[in-house]
Amino acid sequence: MRHPHLPPPHPPSPERAAELRRRFAEEARAERPDLAALCLLIGATADGELDEAGIDVAQLELDRLAGELPYRPGGPRAWAEAVRRLLGGRYGFHGTPGDYQRLESSLLHEVLRRRRGLPILLSVVWLEVARRAGAPVYGVALPGHFVVGFGTAEEQVLADPFEGGRVLTGTDAELLVVGATGAPLDPGMLEPAPPLEVVQRILNNIRAWATARPERSDVALSAVELALLVPSHPARLRYERGQLLVQRGEFVTGAEELDAYADLIEVVDESTAHKVRQQARTARAMLN
Repeated sequence: MRHPHLPPPHPPSPERAAELRRRFAEEARAERPDLAALCLLIGATADGELDEAGIDVAQLELDRLAGELPYRPGGPRAWAEAVRRLLGGRYGFHGTPGDYQRLESSLLHEVLRRRRGLPILLSVVWLEVARRAGAPVYGVALPGHFVVGFGTAEEQVLADPFEGGRVLTGTDAELLVVGATGAPLDPGMLEPAPPLEVVQRILNNIRAWATARPERSDVALSAVELALLVPSHPARLRYERGQLLVQRGEFVTGAEELDAYADLIEVVDESTAHKVRQQARTARAMLN
């Protein structure tokens, strides 16, 4: 199903979208969720052009890039430099301010094709390529700017894929955090980010992109529905889904979701639950 009045990417058919959500839920509940697979399922849910062959091509590209890394180059810094030379240097993966305005910057298959993206998606490329080559690598969710870490806490080396994999000094990391929050760097911010936390942040970015573009409520809704499939998601996503459904003219389903959210929060916040029920009643009245 295509939507000629909307700019690309166009969403997949409802049947395909339901199948992708089922697979996403299965992967998100796995003992060791596969970050690349989850990101590609997000991509296929946003972009109907990404079929099974396209998903396979993206996974093969990550394998191919990993095969170009040197065998065991040394400690964490040597790994960081080797990945920087390959991905940032030879292949030119990096980001620019303009990438924040594009949905493709949050879709892994497009980031692999364009070699451009948001910090977190470029970090996914770094993580998946380096991990396949045997590097001690993980994501680091600094406030406002995602980077990658190599090595244990004692010998940790940080790299910024948005800047082509530039290896960061302690001062660089401190400045990134101060710039984003105005507060100093807390050592807890340097802990490895679990795959599902990375996925939730990616979905948050997609929702933020779509919220600024009301005509793309299709993208916002599909991102919310995927986020609801991640175990231990915020309850407020139910409210967001209800609002989006109402906005898209699905008044009954939207009102049901708003009521369900009101039931969830009533014990802790009676006045908000009352307001949400009012919104549900208003939504049902729109049918008349």
